Amino acid sequence: MSDVELVLRSTRVITPEGTRPAAVAVAGGKITAVLPHDAEVPAGARLEDLGDDVLLPGLVDTHVHVNDPGRTHWEGFWTATRAAAAGGITTLVDMPLNSLPPTTTVGNLRTKRDVAADKAHVDVGFWGGALPDNVKDLRPLHDAGVFGFKAFLSPSGVDEFPELDQERLARSMAEIAGFGGLLIVHAEDPHHLAAAPQRGGPRYTDFLASRPRDAEDTAIANLLAQAKRLNARVHVLHLSSSDALPLIAGAKAEGVPVTVETCPHYLTLTAEEVPDGASEFKCCPPIREAANQDLLWQALADGTIDCVVTDHSPSTADLKTDDFATAWGGISGLQLSLPAIWTEARRRGHSLEDVVRWMSARTARLVGLAQKGAIEAGRDADFAVLAPDETFTVDPAALQHRNRVTAYAGKTLSGVVKSTWLRGERIMADGEFTEPKGRLLSREP
Repeated sequence: MSDVELVLRSTRVITPEGTRPAAVAVAGGKITAVLPHDAEVPAGARLEDLGDDVLLPGLVDTHVHVNDPGRTHWEGFWTATRAAAAGGITTLVDMPLNSLPPTTTVGNLRTKRDVAADKAHVDVGFWGGALPDNVKDLRPLHDAGVFGFKAFLSPSGVDEFPELDQERLARSMAEIAGFGGLLIVHAEDPHHLAAAPQRGGPRYTDFLASRPRDAEDTAIANLLAQAKRLNARVHVLHLSSSDALPLIAGAKAEGVPVTVETCPHYLTLTAEEVPDGASEFKCCPPIREAANQDLLWQALADGTIDCVVTDHSPSTADLKTDDFATAWGGISGLQLSLPAIWTEARRRGHSLEDVVRWMSARTARLVGLAQKGAIEAGRDADFAVLAPDETFTVDPAALQHRNRVTAYAGKTLSGVVKSTWLRGERIMADGEFTEPKGRLLSREP
């Protein structure tokens, strides 16, 4: 213990074994021990006594659209990673699209890494993209360290990232399965979307009708069938339709290697509360009804849904018009995801340990980051310090996102992130930030 540099002490430390009073020893950016609360502080170590604030592992958000380079006026690594740090997120994985170029070749990945290198306040990893014409690039991207490959089964919203039809999905999936990679999928069926009524205008009910549940359900059914046939690892992105849950549960029971995420907006916002013309609530697939939300929560509780991620997808304010058909679809949630989920989870009888499992442990496991996601010896000393009973009202002006458009404006949330720590260094405290200290991560072999 002579090399310990820092000890963080709290009456409530969330560990894999449960929540307990503890003192967490840190050296060289790693957790070296989780000690009794009253353990003697080693000579030369600095003590941070957090009192009754909760010490939890830094969150790992595996679904973030940073949009940098190319659409940096939408977000960017500097602002996105500051927002992440403000929300207790210490690791994020950047999606391959909405940046220019998209992360679909090794050269484009190198461009992305060069842009991010000196702007990351938290650790950042990268997804690759699976396009109709880049099967040859998938293995090189895997070898270059991407965490997996994103594909769309319906139009992505940007021309440079086209969707895969079923034949090309199978071809990409087979290639990725051949080297043990992970395919993550935006699952909405284009034929069901095309057949749905497309009215446009400000009415949210019309938008909801244009993205029906059966588009998700059919796409997920096809995906699971392909994954079973090829024994391929697949991950369903941003699940919103509770009707797909029996399909997913059945596939898991059969041993299909599938995991599933949902998002804070599906778990905390409902279609019934979306005002007409309020396209800050627009995302695809859409926010659905309260009864649907209840079933998503049940699926989280029973493990059918594995994890919760933001799908942070910002844009400039001018793209959020009052016409749901033409407004940009995406919700900005990085800074607010932890308090939003904690507020609703607590109301439904869940614990902070549950939240940590959904937003840190399982997301770290999804992408194979064995050094993240838990407070235990040998892991990175990444922490969030949370005052779980303190409340605040969301003021868009207080957000670190480049464009401060939020579906949570005016909502009162529980859980104030007091400070965020990356490898034993405090990177955010009470809204003040250090210079960027994040590292660029690659998939571990």
